[in-house]
Amino acid sequence: MDPIDVVFGYHELTKHHPHRYARGPAYMDWATQPDPFRRFHGAPEAPLLLSEASADPPFDALCQLGALNPRPVVLETVSEFFQYALGLSAWKEYRGSRWALRINPSSGNLHPTEGYVALGSIPRLTTAPGVFHYAPKDHVLERRCEIAPDDWDDLIDGFPAGSFLVGLSSIHWREAWKYGERAYRYCQHDVGHAIAALALSAAVQGWRVQQLIEVSDENISAFLGLDRECDFADAEREHPDLLIAVMPIVDRRINDTPLGMSSASLGSVSRRQWHGVANCLSSDHVEWGLIDSVTDAGAKSAIKEQVCSRPAMKFSDPLETQRSPVPSRTIIQQRRSAVAMDGRTGITADQFYLMLDRTLPRYQLPPWRALGPPAHVNLGLFVHRVENVTPGLYFLVRSPDPLSKLRESMCSEFEWNKLSGCSASLPLYHLKPGDVRAVAGQVSCGQDIAADGAFSLGMIAEFEGPLKEHGAWMYRRLFWETGIIGQVLYLEAEAAGVRSTGIGCFLDDPVHELFGFKNRKYQSLYHFTVGAPIEDTRLTTLPPYPQKIHGRSGTAD
Repeated sequence: MDPIDVVFGYHELTKHHPHRYARGPAYMDWATQPDPFRRFHGAPEAPLLLSEASADPPFDALCQLGALNPRPVVLETVSEFFQYALGLSAWKEYRGSRWALRINPSSGNLHPTEGYVALGSIPRLTTAPGVFHYAPKDHVLERRCEIAPDDWDDLIDGFPAGSFLVGLSSIHWREAWKYGERAYRYCQHDVGHAIAALALSAAVQGWRVQQLIEVSDENISAFLGLDRECDFADAEREHPDLLIAVMPIVDRRINDTPLGMSSASLGSVSRRQWHGVANCLSSDHVEWGLIDSVTDAGAKSAIKEQVCSRPAMKFSDPLETQRSPVPSRTIIQQRRSAVAMDGRTGITADQFYLMLDRTLPRYQLPPWRALGPPAHVNLGLFVHRVENVTPGLYFLVRSPDPLSKLRESMCSEFEWNKLSGCSASLPLYHLKPGDVRAVAGQVSCGQDIAADGAFSLGMIAEFEGPLKEHGAWMYRRLFWETGIIGQVLYLEAEAAGVRSTGIGCFLDDPVHELFGFKNRKYQSLYHFTVGAPIEDTRLTTLPPYPQKIHGRSGTAD
C-alpha cells in the first residue's frame, strides 16, 4: 500500500467520535506501566552541573533578534542547556506515591521522547568527542560511543565553531500503554514540545538551533545507535525522530549552515565502539500493529527537495510588551499543565493578543527556526473570557494559504471580521459571536477544562496537500508544529500569570463540522486551553534535584 494511504488510513481509524473512541486498552494495567526513565547500563557517565534560576536573561528577550550574546560551549552552559530543555522541573507526591515532572511536557506525563547529544571535547566533561544519551532523572550524560577527532571535524564541517548535535527519538510503547492506537499522534506532539524546549533553552545561552531536515531516519538511527539489536535485545526500541544542530553564533550574518550531513560522516560514528545496554521499561507489552504500520509508512528518507515550496508568510516584528521582566529560566521551570480551570478568571485583550502573536512563525526567532518553513497550522479559537473581546469563534491564520482558500473551505456564514483592537499585523478574524463554552467542552471529549478557561483552541492543519507534495513523513512534521505552538502557549500563559494545558482527546470530525471543513484538506490535530488553574492542594511539590551538585564535574572517558 502507498505510504500516504497508510497514513490517511491511520488518521481516520484513530479519530475519536461521539459514540466511539479510537481503539485503546480495555483497562489500565498498572503492573506493566513503563519506566519513564531510560538508562544504558554499563555506559560511562558524565555528570552535569545544576544551576539555580537567575534573573538573566528576561523571558521576553528570547523573542528579540540579537538581544542575547552567545555564551561559550563549556561544561556549565551545556549542563544548563539540558537542565532547562529536557531536565526535571519538579517531583509531585501524594499518599506515598512520587512522580516526576519535566521541562518538556508529555501526554499523560508518560514521556516517550528521549534525548541524545553528539559533543566535541569539552574540558571537565569529556576529553574526546562522542555520542551521549541524556538521563534526566540524574542529570547525567551516558556515553554511547567515542568519535575520533578527525571524524568529528568532518561531521561538523560547515557549522560554526563550538556547534554540537542533538537527536530525539520516541519510545511509542510508553504512550500506547495508556492510549492505544492514538498514541502515535501523541508521541509526535511530544517531539514538537521537545523541539521548542531545546530551541528556547538554547536561546537562553544565546545559541540558535536548526533542524537537519535532509538527514534520513535510517542515518539518524545509525548515528544514535538506535539500530543496534544487541543493545536493545530485551528493551523497547526507539524510533528516530530528528537531528538538530545547536550553534553558538557570533557572526549573526551566518545563514548558510547545512541542512544535512553526509551519510559517510554519519556512518563513521556507527562503526565505533559502543557502550551500554538499554533497560527494559515494562515486564509485558500489548502489540499495536496499526502503530507499527504508520511508523513504517512515515519513515523519512534522505531528502534534497525544498520542503518550503511556497514563500513563508511575512510578519512584522513581535508585539512589544510592557510587562515586568520575568527570568526566562523561572518561566521555563515553573511550566505546568493545569488539571482544571476555575471557570471565572479571564485575561486582558493585550495578554490574549500577545500570546497569539508569539505563535506566529517568525523563522529568524526561536523556537520557529528549529522547525523551519513553511507553517501548515492555523488556530481555530473558542474565546470565553477575554476582556473587551466578544465571546465566540475566531481564526488565526498562520499558514501561507490565501485567505480566500480558507474561506471557501469553511462555513459560509462566518463573518471574517478583522479585529480592530489588535495589531494590524495579527491575522486574527472573528468568525461568529456567541457563548461557545459548551461546544468547546463537548468537542474536547466533554472535558470542562476546555470551557472553563479564558479561551481554548483547535490546531487546524493543512493536511492532504503537504503529505501528497512531500510524502508520508510530513504527517509527523505537522504534529511537531502543533507541539511547538503548544510549548509557546504553555510558557506565554505562565508569563501572563495563568496556566495552560494540551488536550489530545477531542472529537475530530465534530470539530471539522463546527468550522465547516468537509474533507481531508484540513484536519484538527491538537487542542489547547488557557486560563486560571485550580491547584490540587492534596499534592506536595518537591524540588527536581533535591541534592544540589553545584561544582561537581566528571568525564565519561
